[in-house]
Amino acid sequence: MLSIVQDLDLRFCAETPDHAAAIEGICAEAFGPGRFTRAAERVRERVPHDPALSLVALLGGEVVGSVRQTRVAIGGVPAVMLGPLAVRPRFKKRGIGRTLMAMAAEAARLSGERAIFLVGDRAYYMPLGYRPLPVGSVTMPGPVDEERILGLELEPGAWVGVSGLVGPRL
Repeated sequence: MLSIVQDLDLRFCAETPDHAAAIEGICAEAFGPGRFTRAAERVRERVPHDPALSLVALLGGEVVGSVRQTRVAIGGVPAVMLGPLAVRPRFKKRGIGRTLMAMAAEAARLSGERAIFLVGDRAYYMPLGYRPLPVGSVTMPGPVDEERILGLELEPGAWVGVSGLVGPRL
């Protein structure tokens, strides 16, 4: 089976306000109502995602995947929080999520960001270059399994000495 990423109808582009309802539907389908109880959601309640760093995958005009990124600070140091990453179930395991992740990292890097972090599954994100951040270095505004906090350096040494509470940039 060919990767869906090779399908000529698949396009990746920056998120626009027109995509909001579809993205919400994809996230509801992927994560259910429990997504609202997560610590990352506490961050997003205080700091909206940045559409300039957020992307969608479109297949024939339908949003089939998205990734959002939020500009935050960790103990006053600028960083980007990635998430949610969601792909409609019928399109999973075809490279859409990996493509969105690579494009998101490049968008953040090109905008001058130095580091990205997320809360997620090591088995999925570590092959994409993310590494566990030291337990206790990133404090989320709510309960989180600190073993699932992963970071990606967009510049060498970007995570050195970074620690503290995740919140808005001042």
